Amino acid sequence: MTRRGTLGVAVVGAGRMGADHVRRIDRVISGARVAAVADVDGERAKAVADGVAGCTAYTDPAAAIAAPGVDAVLVASPGPAHEAALTEALARGLPVLCEKPLTPDAASALRVVRAEERLGRRLVQVGFMRRYDAEYLRLKALLDGGGLGRALMLHQRHRNASSPPWFTGEMLLADSVVHEMDATRWLLGQEITAVTVMRPRPSGNAPEGLDDPQFVVFETDGGALADVEIYVNCRFGYQVQAEAVCENGTARIGDAHGMLVSTGGRWGGSIAPGFEERFEDAYDRQVRAWVDAALCGEVTGPGCWDGYAAAAVCEAGLRSRAEGRRVEVELVERPALYD
Repeated sequence: MTRRGTLGVAVVGAGRMGADHVRRIDRVISGARVAAVADVDGERAKAVADGVAGCTAYTDPAAAIAAPGVDAVLVASPGPAHEAALTEALARGLPVLCEKPLTPDAASALRVVRAEERLGRRLVQVGFMRRYDAEYLRLKALLDGGGLGRALMLHQRHRNASSPPWFTGEMLLADSVVHEMDATRWLLGQEITAVTVMRPRPSGNAPEGLDDPQFVVFETDGGALADVEIYVNCRFGYQVQAEAVCENGTARIGDAHGMLVSTGGRWGGSIAPGFEERFEDAYDRQVRAWVDAALCGEVTGPGCWDGYAAAAVCEAGLRSRAEGRRVEVELVERPALYD
């Protein structure tokens, strides 16, 4: 399909992620420009828009999406506001890159799936950026190649140096482990069918009342098991690792084998302090791929079904955490649009 010139993007949400995406579109990638920025905080929207030539600030997302020169929408507002922005963009036939979650719960995510299904074509890409990380891409290619045989287990670790004061035990699943929910489905090419969440005695490093760490087990429809250690107050840095155990071997990513220094009788390297540093390249690749596809009238990458499936797995995980038992994942039949 013929590639168009420059993609005019409306960025909905001017907080940490939205502002970073504005910077990325304006200064890092090519083929797009930020035409509008929307945020309920008008001053924040103006501060971000003022740094971009020809960009207009709005407090109403619908007005930004309808603004002159807007060809596509990047949604980076809080999760509860996503459905309204997605509905507006779909009604206008605009391609969307939506930061995770697609929506905060399975019911609203399914409404977005149905809305896109009625259009008969994909317009939404969901921001599961790990699918664009170089290490994850290599692991995915290795597993798909079949050289190690069938994947039997997937061990995953997700660690943060510290959590913000407002972080809750539920958010460990909904905001953090949601990435492993998508990575498990994508790497294995299987749906998650059941979730079990276990909680050991909290770390002394965790804020009072926060049950950190937690241990999560996924069962899949392909007969594999995947586990996730989520520990958001490990103190030493940001670390994301995955190891696939297959019939004929194993493969592991996330060891951060960068420069290794030996001096003064010691050896070592560095650990990324946060997710932005660890996945900066993945975010760049993700937005670049979205822009390139949109300029060709296409949508690639994780879509509405992936966002809905992650929401359904998350709901099962939250029930398991609350009830202390294994909970099966409830999914509707996958629409043909997402085959």
